[in-house]
Formats: sequence, structure tokens, C-alpha cells
Amino acid sequence: MSFIKSLRKIPLGARIGLFIILLNITAALLAPVVSPYGETDIVADVWLQPSAHHWLGTDQLGRDIYTRMLYGARNTIFIALVTTMLSFLTGSIFGFLGATVGGWVDQLLSRIVDILMAIPMLIFALMVLAIAGTSIPVTIVVIALLDCTRVYRLARAVAMDIVVMEFVEAARLRGEGIWWLIRREILPNSMAPLIAEFGMRFCFVFLFIADLSFLGLGIQPPTADWGGMVRENAGAITFGILTPLWPAAAIAFLTVGVNLVVDWYLDLTSGLRDYS
Repeated sequence: MSFIKSLRKIPLGARIGLFIILLNITAALLAPVVSPYGETDIVADVWLQPSAHHWLGTDQLGRDIYTRMLYGARNTIFIALVTTMLSFLTGSIFGFLGATVGGWVDQLLSRIVDILMAIPMLIFALMVLAIAGTSIPVTIVVIALLDCTRVYRLARAVAMDIVVMEFVEAARLRGEGIWWLIRREILPNSMAPLIAEFGMRFCFVFLFIADLSFLGLGIQPPTADWGGMVRENAGAITFGILTPLWPAAAIAFLTVGVNLVVDWYLDLTSGLRDYS
């Protein structure tokens, strides 16, 4: 009963966002169980309309779109989540380190970040992936490296306001080390903005991976990926077939769902709105 009451306090927009996120996570986890065919199985003619046998139709090779959507959720969401976690781990550590140590360490890290941010992200990613290859590990590392610069800026800005607090000064006077300060003092007091930013960065990384796949430098076929599915079936629009709209709609819905939850979390932690 208490769980149901707490759910009722959540605004409608956030509940819709949570439902969309949970639906996508469930689809990603249960893809091998609930999908009627294999990820790469050719089961019918090309670009068939939705029917009882193929709920969303078939793609340009005759593969079941519903099956590809389920496996695409697993691949796209997993890669975006791992990439976002890696970028946050890297950006947060260096951001907190620069703010805590200060001096030449802060200046060096900030200038490196400025150089990376001065290069257009899409162009830099396309250049590196064209040289290093388009494997999934390379894609994750390249996007995480580029995205961690934004996380560094936020983590450093938040930490700069915390390191001047009295409790941090008291910890310094006690002789606590840098990593103790980061772990015990700065990180707990930075969680709210970092969690909100994590949701926003996940959306950005998720869309960026879809963009790379659409351009042919992201997740490579025959692995199912929503961005790649849009590219592969783009020609269907010419014939009035709506096949590429299914993965495009999935990308849009998940992005909207995450943003709805992030907006609710920001309102909740900022104290600007009372849901009690």
C-alpha cells in the first residue's frame, strides 16, 4: 500500500516516462525469449506490411521488424548505457580531482578538455572511427572520451562550490587525503546534479550512437540497431512503406521518456515543487 501511495505522488509525466523506460528495459532483457524469430533470420519477402505473422512487417532483406526491434533495444540501450557510465566515471574523477587539487593540475586538465571540446564532436568521432574501425569497443571508447569532457565541466563546477565549504576545510585540517575528500565529502554532495546530468547524457549518447549507425559508422550489420534500421530501410519511404518509422519512433519515445523522468528528478531535488 505504501508503494502504491508513493507512486500516486509521482506526477503523470514522470509516470509515463518511467513506463517507457521500463518497457524498453523489459524488451531489451527478454528479447531472446519473446521474439518470434532469430535476430538475423530471413523469414519472408521484403518490406511486407504488418500482419498477424509479422506484427511490424519485414525489412529490406525479409527479416521480421518486431524481432529486430527487440534485439535493437538490447544492443542500442546496452551500448549507450555502458558508454554513458564510462564517460561519467572518467569525467567525474578528473573533474573532482581538478577542483580539489587546483593549481597546475586543474589548469592542465581544463586546457585538455577545452581542446577536445573545440573539435566538433561528430566530425572527430567520424574521423577516429574511420581510422580505428567501427567495432563496438572502439565506438564505446571514442564516444565516452568525447562525452566525458561535458561531464568534467559539470563535475568541476559543482566540486568548486563544495571544496570551499567549512566541512571540507575541516577535513583538510584533520589531514584527510585527496581521494578521501572526493569519496566522502565531494561525491555525496554532488549526486543530485550528476544523476540528473546522467539522464541527459544518456539521451545524448543514445541519439549520437543512432546517428553514427545511420551514417554507417556505428553498430554494424547484421547486428540489430535502431539507427541502422532507419538507414537500411530508408528507401521504403519512397514506396509509401512505413518500415523505417518504427525504429525512429522507438528512439524518440525512449528519449522523451528519459527526459520526463529527469525533469521530475530535477524538480524533486531542487525543492521548487512540492509533491507531498
